[in-house]
Amino acid sequence: MLGVERFRISERDLWIAVIFEKKIDGITFSLDGRGFLDERIRSLTSFLTARGANVDVQHMDIKSPLPDMVLKTVTGEIENEVLLRELSFRGVTPFERRVYEFLTKRIKRGNVITYGELARALGTSPRAIGGAMRRNPYPLVIPCHRVISAGGIGYYTPKISYKRFLLEIEGVKKWTS
Repeated sequence: MLGVERFRISERDLWIAVIFEKKIDGITFSLDGRGFLDERIRSLTSFLTARGANVDVQHMDIKSPLPDMVLKTVTGEIENEVLLRELSFRGVTPFERRVYEFLTKRIKRGNVITYGELARALGTSPRAIGGAMRRNPYPLVIPCHRVISAGGIGYYTPKISYKRFLLEIEGVKKWTS
């Protein structure tokens, strides 16, 4: 099923889509309208299906409290770690899950970590961390926007401007100006 909601935050429209069954299978969002959100939903659905997660988006725009819960993680009303329990982790590798859980539990709102620091903490490479961040099916809940490069803000899927927006919402000034 698919729940979609539009919210107003910091003078911007934030569209949040949550693919779910019993638990959350994937999350995507857009700051560029419903059309771009629909593209992101298709991309996420393809990714999850290719990873063996049989997701159902036939039942679209189901009224669900999940998009609002995701918004509350963005605004800090709910800690990211609280929603971690609501994620299915279907289609996620054991390595990715380890990275996502570490990041969500250890790097709190308003803080950042470099790819290298996260890699050292988990005994892996910065490139492996970057790949896990790029494949994150739970952005906003798994705070991949908090992972930066040693020399700057780093990259972000789908757009670097989205990463800046999320860090600004969290009060991280150094990497957003």
